[in-house]
Amino acid sequence: MKYDIIGDIHGCFKEYQELTEALGYSWTDGLPKQQDRKLVFLGDLTDRGPESIKVMEHVCDLVEQKQALYTPGNHCNKLYRYLIGRNVQVKHGLETTVAELKELDEARRKKVSDRFCTLYENAPLYLELDFGNLVVAHAGIRADYIGQTNKKVKTFVLYGDITGETNPDGTPVRRDWAKEHHGDLTIVYGHTPVEDVRHIKNTWNIDTGCVFGGKLSALRYPEMKVVSVPSTMPFVPEKFRSFDD
Repeated sequence: MKYDIIGDIHGCFKEYQELTEALGYSWTDGLPKQQDRKLVFLGDLTDRGPESIKVMEHVCDLVEQKQALYTPGNHCNKLYRYLIGRNVQVKHGLETTVAELKELDEARRKKVSDRFCTLYENAPLYLELDFGNLVVAHAGIRADYIGQTNKKVKTFVLYGDITGETNPDGTPVRRDWAKEHHGDLTIVYGHTPVEDVRHIKNTWNIDTGCVFGGKLSALRYPEMKVVSVPSTMPFVPEKFRSFDD
């Protein structure tokens, strides 16, 4: 199977549709289709962007019809906890999705919420594809963690290799785990916005910050070809991380 792995969409449905068309998918019956290829979503479908519910429902449709694969991100995790009634802070982007949900009538809101919860509950913490040669994890994963799903691994996959400290802007300090990756295993992830897809030691960060005015990017596997479309959102340079590779 050939895959098209798409980075953090964050409610940017317009750019997502343009990206799938650039990837050669034809939209029939409201869904993108291409023979012998499958879309893979690495989490953070919602929050901050203009059409979170549309993205949620779309991915639910694709996964239910076995036309795509999905693994959750930290924003997916937080939205899920909100929907099942946990006490979470409605900020850092969640407020935009909650505002969309509150505009729906009660029956529609329940249907959207239930479908997303089912999607989340059935999703693996990370995806092992191509006979284990490819791993897709929202914020990445260390090779020695693969096969595990304990709390430490879940924190890494959802938030990255955090130190427990915070930067001056309040974001968590993260170690650059990708520099320590060795071997032939390909790991594709997002979570940390970069202006251009970052490829280092068989790891690929494909979150090019669409919701912050960058690009929405996909990695074609096994071709290892990057395809991107520009964002329609305002550019926020401070949201992008630079690395000393």
